[in-house]
Amino acid sequence: MLELEARAASGGPVCGVDEAGRGPWAGPVSAAAVILNPDDLPHGIDDSKALNEKRRAVLEVEIKARAVAWGVGFASVEEIEELNILHATGLAMRRAVEALAHPPVHALVDGNYRFPLPCPVTTVVGGDALSLSIAAASILAKTARDRLMIELDAQYPGYGFASHKGYSAPAHQKALKTLGPCPAHRRGWSPIRALLEA
Repeated sequence: MLELEARAASGGPVCGVDEAGRGPWAGPVSAAAVILNPDDLPHGIDDSKALNEKRRAVLEVEIKARAVAWGVGFASVEEIEELNILHATGLAMRRAVEALAHPPVHALVDGNYRFPLPCPVTTVVGGDALSLSIAAASILAKTARDRLMIELDAQYPGYGFASHKGYSAPAHQKALKTLGPCPAHRRGWSPIRALLEA
C-alpha cells in the first residue's frame, strides 16, 4: 500500500488527493483529501469512475465515518476563469487538504502535476487505481460535485445539470444553443466562447 510506504518514510499521516470536474463546460472543479485508517478500511473502495452512483453514495458515507480525516474543496467558475483549470484544480486540492482535521505530513496526488499543497507531495499517475486513499478522495470529490451540480440544476433549469453534471452531453449542447450560457458556465471554454461570439 503506497500510503504505508509514504507514512514510513515521512513519519506521519498521509492523505490521498484527487479531483473531479476538470473537463465539464459548467460548474466548479472539486477536490477531496482523505487520510484512511489502515485498520478500518471501507470495503469496495475503487476509482469513482468505476463505481455507479448508488455505490459511490454508500462508500461516501462509509469513508466519512471511518477515515481518520477527510476534506473537500472547490474552485469556482470565476476562479477557473481567472487562474485556468490547472491552477484552479490545485486551489481546490489545497482547500481540501487544509480542511482535514489532522494535518498530513505528506500527500499522494493523482496525476503527474505537483500542485503546491501545505505538505510535501508525491504524484501518482493512475493513482486512483494504485492508492486506496486517492480512490477514496476521488469518490468524495465526485459525490460532492454531483450534489452541487444538482443544486445548480434547480438554480438554472433547462440545461440538465442534474443528469450530465455539466459535461458536453448532446442535451447540454442543445440547451446551450437554445438558452445560451448561464452564470454556471465556464466562459473560457472554447465551445462556450464560440456561442458567446456567435
